[in-house]
Amino acid sequence: MRYELAPDLQQRESMGSHAGLSRVVENFCLETVQKKWAQRKAEESYGFTGDQLTQVPWTAPALEREWRAAHPERFPWFGAAKLSSRVPKEACRVRAAGFSNFLKSRSGKLVGARVGFPKWRTRKHENRFRYDADRAKPLGTRAVWLPGVGTIATREDMAWLTDRLVDGTARILGATVRERSGRWWVSFQLEVDRAELNERRRVPGNAPQSGIDLGLKTFATIRDGDGNVEEIPAPKPLRRALRTLRRANQKLARCQEGSKNWHKAKARVAELHLRISARRTDFLHKLTTRLARTKSAIAVETLNVRGMAVNRRLARAVTDAGFAEFVRQLEYKTAWYGSRLWKADRWFASSKTCRPCGRIHHGLVLADRVWTCAGCGVLHDRDHNAAGNLLDAMLSDFALGDVVFAGKFPGDVKRLAETK
Repeated sequence: MRYELAPDLQQRESMGSHAGLSRVVENFCLETVQKKWAQRKAEESYGFTGDQLTQVPWTAPALEREWRAAHPERFPWFGAAKLSSRVPKEACRVRAAGFSNFLKSRSGKLVGARVGFPKWRTRKHENRFRYDADRAKPLGTRAVWLPGVGTIATREDMAWLTDRLVDGTARILGATVRERSGRWWVSFQLEVDRAELNERRRVPGNAPQSGIDLGLKTFATIRDGDGNVEEIPAPKPLRRALRTLRRANQKLARCQEGSKNWHKAKARVAELHLRISARRTDFLHKLTTRLARTKSAIAVETLNVRGMAVNRRLARAVTDAGFAEFVRQLEYKTAWYGSRLWKADRWFASSKTCRPCGRIHHGLVLADRVWTCAGCGVLHDRDHNAAGNLLDAMLSDFALGDVVFAGKFPGDVKRLAETK
């Protein structure tokens, strides 16, 4: 759960100091690992082995020991400023996680894209710091306690969180404080018992099954099993704000760097980017929540978003749409509310396949929004046809009545049909 804070000037400065501390500790950890790794390599070249080699502090406890030993001399201001000791501890954990992901990716044990070695953090990066466990916690519905900072008012009511903390259905695992465009937020990492909430909002058993085709002009074409088709227009938050954003960037470019007007113009650009991101997030959350609560099964495409973004003519529109975030939200929300999500194979020709006869139109290009099948002569709307093909593929992928799945539904248990 994320809530916006309403700090005064002194509290802003204190949170900025804690964000700077987190950045210093992360860079210290990176510097320590690099130096000791270079030392270890040098020792290996001289023939040292085993315990004779310098130990590299890859883990969080090892990095914490290095920080505690070094900060009295190298960073005496840490104790003098009376900053929270929990922030360096979490900064060490963040760096240790980055090193772990890098080593796993290097050895092929990490699933997904290749992860590089952690990089230095600078003042140009976002201001953020983190507390472990429930060190940061709500004080009532309109205030938050942050160690080293104090009690800060919130701009939003936190009754949803405080009620669950009182009755024991939620537990705080950690908290991250982050600044964007001059505004501060606190995000609580929670362990929540959602059983009662999910049961109350569980999707009805007779809810329709749907296939969803994603696009740039029409964000989602939703075809239900009863033939009903719904088109969701793409909000295009970046495109709608592009003219205003260009003017703000031009004004920023004309200002002398470091001047008061430059800082004002920079804040204006950041504010516009924040507004664009908020509009996109609001649209995706509202749509995915509605679908997860009203559809018993949902079929979607598996899109290569990174590959699509390589096309310079489509890159801006693809990244503005947020396809990957849409599918990610559907994954966990369908698991919450008892619906199912089915992902088509990446090479499934949903748009090129004629739904009545199954013939594939290999010559179909992106500009063709309607096309006629050469086999049966049926005129197809590209998006409607694709959504129908996705729905049919999902229905054919499991046996109706025996509910035998192909292992593609989050939260479902694969069961073999022993009676067949």
